[in-house]
Amino acid sequence: MSLNQQDLDPDSTTDMEDVTDAEEELIKKCEGMWKDMEELSLLIMQVKCLTSELSQWRKETPEMIPLKEEVLVALGKEEFQKLRGDLELVLSTIQSRNEKLKEDLEREQKWLDEQQQILESLSVLHNELKHPVVTFSESRIFNQLKTKMRDIKEYKEKILVTLGEFLEDHFPLPDRNVKKKKVSFKEDINKNIQESTAQLITLHEILEILLNRLFDVPHDPYVKISGSFWPPYIELLLRNGIALRHPEDPTRIRLEAFHQ
Repeated sequence: MSLNQQDLDPDSTTDMEDVTDAEEELIKKCEGMWKDMEELSLLIMQVKCLTSELSQWRKETPEMIPLKEEVLVALGKEEFQKLRGDLELVLSTIQSRNEKLKEDLEREQKWLDEQQQILESLSVLHNELKHPVVTFSESRIFNQLKTKMRDIKEYKEKILVTLGEFLEDHFPLPDRNVKKKKVSFKEDINKNIQESTAQLITLHEILEILLNRLFDVPHDPYVKISGSFWPPYIELLLRNGIALRHPEDPTRIRLEAFHQ
């Protein structure tokens, strides 16, 4: 059988694998035994140390403290001082902790007071919203407005009446009773003047027309100058800035908007 045939023999391959596994298992057992030996060696050393320490203690004789009053007092003072130091340390720690707790308590109390104030404010607001206090009813407000409008209307009428009386006294229409002239050809002229005068309106009526136009048609407040408007009154209103002439049509005027 050749070398190649041995390599291809399946039984030979299986034997090699078994040998490898056996070697690995043997190595593991050796490592385990070595580890156990190390632990055993460590234990032996500890036993030797303890045995040596025990022998040393057996050789020594414990020192006996004499039970004298001075010695006991000194030992008592030493223990007392030690206990006192421990207690002072504990007291200082407790005091420091108490101070911190006191500060925390004050801070929490302040926060609680603020929250209480907020809660009270919200409670008051809630009660106000839940039970609103109505000082004026709708009917009362309507009656008050109605009374004010009536008073304003009466005051306006009073002012208009006073203005009308003032204008009639100080700005009357031209005299209708024109004296007759001896010259015959002037009689027709006087007759025409009387007829045109009979159609004129007062300054009060002119102002009333302009005022009504201003408020009724604010986008176009101009009024056409008719034959019933006496020219001197129109000129009086224009010169004193009470009325304005239309920029494109001189035959139309409007009242100055003093309220704007």
